[in-house]
Amino acid sequence: MTLTAQGPATKPIRPAGLTSQQAVQNLGRRLLAWYDRNRRDLPWRARPGEHSDPYRVWVSEIMLQQTTVAATIPYYQRFLARFPTVQALSAADLDEALRLWAGLGYYARARNLHACARAVVDRHGGRFPQELEALRALPGSGDYTAAAIAAIAYDACVVPIDGNVERVVARLFAIEEALPRGKPVIRRAAELLAPKARAGDFAQALMDLGATLCTPKSPGCPRCPLRADCAAYRRGDPEAFPVKEAKRQGRLRRGAAFVVLRDGGCVLVRTRPANGLLGGMTEVPTTEWTHSFDERTALDHAPDLPRAAGEGDRLKGGGGGKAICSSLAPSWRRVPGVVRHVFTHFPLELIVFSARLPAFAEAPAGMRWVPCADLDSEALPNLMRKVVAHADIALKGGAARRDAGRTVLKRVPPAPRRAARRSR
Repeated sequence: MTLTAQGPATKPIRPAGLTSQQAVQNLGRRLLAWYDRNRRDLPWRARPGEHSDPYRVWVSEIMLQQTTVAATIPYYQRFLARFPTVQALSAADLDEALRLWAGLGYYARARNLHACARAVVDRHGGRFPQELEALRALPGSGDYTAAAIAAIAYDACVVPIDGNVERVVARLFAIEEALPRGKPVIRRAAELLAPKARAGDFAQALMDLGATLCTPKSPGCPRCPLRADCAAYRRGDPEAFPVKEAKRQGRLRRGAAFVVLRDGGCVLVRTRPANGLLGGMTEVPTTEWTHSFDERTALDHAPDLPRAAGEGDRLKGGGGGKAICSSLAPSWRRVPGVVRHVFTHFPLELIVFSARLPAFAEAPAGMRWVPCADLDSEALPNLMRKVVAHADIALKGGAARRDAGRTVLKRVPPAPRRAARRSR
């Protein structure tokens, strides 16, 4: 029962103790018995004897991509409370879905989630398809998500391979092919294990085993139900698997962010373009993020802040004149320190400038004033949460949506006379 992946350079997998179909079945029985005793109680998971809801499975699997279970649960609960069915999500505006997603990261997932809901309603009458190919064709639904829905919701004989399952299978067979090149090898090894009955429970059992016992560091091998068949355990080095190629980190990008506060407790924001990084999310104005950013010219890219004519007249004693439409030319204060954030493909550093304007100040074209107390209900990504917090605007993060408390604006001291001013 030797398994070989595609390609001449791939070494054959020699299963550890799984030399017959009966041995594979015994492994499956042991794992399912362990799962029945130790299964995690998760809000998207059906209870024993219940059928899994494909919509709940789908939402949870999309949210869990690149996100821990602990971080996902409160977002999932809020999302399902607002969108209990695929029809409810399909009928909603994308902006509302993005606001509920804000802080969870990888925002293309939210856009795909919304597009997928509409596809399920428009193409499939509001019911998730059961066939793998039809599931793969849904927006944002790749091999893993399609397999997870098929196995967990429809008990199809497939093994969805997330990070936890990948680690379990790589250790079980001691697969030495480094990731990501080794993914096809792991996938074919997992196919050996797929049972014909209780496929959904088996998939979730592998996930739970990887999350609770077969962890990346210090795995709990003495308590593992698969220990007798695990090649990595026999070798004595389970932590060495899966083998991974060294990551290449992208080049550092830098830029500046501008936090403009208006008397009365508002902050200036804009919405990013729908496509691309952080598409459709809310942000404070920033410069471009580049490798060659020059802090000395940062204020050349600060937002233009027009003055309301009527207020300008009053401030000048009612005399009127051309000067009333000039820029407010705020005094920018450089906030000490740097905001650091890491995206999938590159790290980012932002310096932050803040300014305060009178209550009559208008928002520039394409921007808007948002009460600081309402910032937490905006589609504000984690990067921007860091920026506004760095500028001394207190946010409660995800907790603010669960609590009744209001976001607090901490007063920014007036800029000193020597503060840098925007170049004209």
